[in-house]
Amino acid sequence: MLLTHYDPKLPIIVATDASSTGIGAVIFHEFSNGHLKAIQHASKSLTPAEKGYGQPEKEALALKYAVTKFHKYLLGRRFTLLTDHKPLLSIFGSKKGIPLHTANRLQRWALMLLNYDFDIRHVSTNDFGCADMLSRLIDRSKQQEEEYVVAAISLEKDMVSIIQNTIEQVPVSFADIQSATQANEPLQAVLQFIREGWPNDARSVKDPEIRVYFNRRESLTNVDGCILFHDRVVVQSKFRRQILKQFHRGHPGMVRMKSIARSFVYWPEIDNDIENFTRQCTPCCTTGKAPVKTTLESWPIPDKPWSRIHIDYAGPVDGVFFLVVVDPYTKWPEVYATKTTTTRTTIKLLTQTFATFGEPETIVSDNGTQFTSYEFRNFCENQGIHHVRTAPFHPQSNGLAERFVDTLKRTPRKIRSGGDTLEEALQTFLQVYSSTPTADLGEKSPAEIIKNMTEPNINTMQMEVDREEAIMESSSIEDIPSCSSSILDTPVGAGDGFEDDDDFEDGINITILSTTTNRISTCSCY
Repeated sequence: MLLTHYDPKLPIIVATDASSTGIGAVIFHEFSNGHLKAIQHASKSLTPAEKGYGQPEKEALALKYAVTKFHKYLLGRRFTLLTDHKPLLSIFGSKKGIPLHTANRLQRWALMLLNYDFDIRHVSTNDFGCADMLSRLIDRSKQQEEEYVVAAISLEKDMVSIIQNTIEQVPVSFADIQSATQANEPLQAVLQFIREGWPNDARSVKDPEIRVYFNRRESLTNVDGCILFHDRVVVQSKFRRQILKQFHRGHPGMVRMKSIARSFVYWPEIDNDIENFTRQCTPCCTTGKAPVKTTLESWPIPDKPWSRIHIDYAGPVDGVFFLVVVDPYTKWPEVYATKTTTTRTTIKLLTQTFATFGEPETIVSDNGTQFTSYEFRNFCENQGIHHVRTAPFHPQSNGLAERFVDTLKRTPRKIRSGGDTLEEALQTFLQVYSSTPTADLGEKSPAEIIKNMTEPNINTMQMEVDREEAIMESSSIEDIPSCSSSILDTPVGAGDGFEDDDDFEDGINITILSTTTNRISTCSCY
């Protein structure tokens, strides 16, 4: 443990280690004979928050503490860091930069260490006694002031300037704050702790008004008899309501008022006081938004495409209405232009849609007359479709269709400003909309989802080609096994081709895919 004088010509080695209660660091000189002699030892106990760190973060904190502690020796010099925690080598010693998956706290420390020129090496714990001992012998020791500041000139003047600039923004003077602090016994006790040092344990502080400052003790400063929390002045209870009135003179909301207050003043429970003050403001209460009557709940996402569709009418635009049909599973829209919005027209357009995509299980619409008519209800019953109507005067219940209607109204109007016709603008809008990836679909576009649904099976197409070749090569139709089905299609699961009756056994069942009806059926061969 003998120390040696610092020599700028000798190599420097810094060793660090962390335990469950503290961290230790040693800076060495390496002599020509390979011996190491310590220049300085350092250690500190961990705060309650730091004790909750994982072991990699504690070891990284030890590196950051050691380099900052020995800043005067290390800045501008090449040195070696020693650690017994091997995972840190990939974070602080990688030549490819900081790994992207690294935790944010470790990334910040790694960025800070980029200011220094060092190599990092792993050392076995058995050969790491000096730093390890320092990290374990400080369980009950008093936490020392960190020597982070290399040089400071007229610090007191700077702090006085900060408090003066802060008080200029509040309706009290520096003298008022100073005199009120002197008359307040709990704040006088806090000032004494700031000057003489805080106890190690919060339980040693009996007064609850003083105990609330214990967790913030590292950020408290005494400036001419006033207390600063960072750059915010600590305000006594007699001035708090007056200051809140000043901050609320423009009637900002709770969040904005908290943002204003956090820039200038501090006292315990300041956020609760701001919330209560805002709730008791009569103008804010009378002009505020009505509270939500019930918790809003989104429609559940269907488990398959085209099982539920949302429909609505948009327009008129230049005398034309648009029937909008949206599938919530794929976000695929169908838009039909029409001159009328009658029930008969609606049924006709929906029938065209069902001919392309199939019949859905559920239709969601508003309470328009074309959707509430007996004819439309009879149409849904005949098709076996469950029709759901939203609550009257509550268009949010059909939000998917309503949102698309709003987009349909605005976007083509922008496109038409370039001279396009309504039909051209509508086609351009639908093309761009259906090909745009969205986060709801896993960064895929509605067109990609629809394409994956309707994309033909390559194996089925190949089997159909094989069957055609087999028919062409057969000398007669009798060479092909007979089938009880009237349509002979591709055998599913068959081989590369067949040329004679030996390819199948009598009485077996064959699953076939009809190329005309696109249906799968089963037949027996004899």
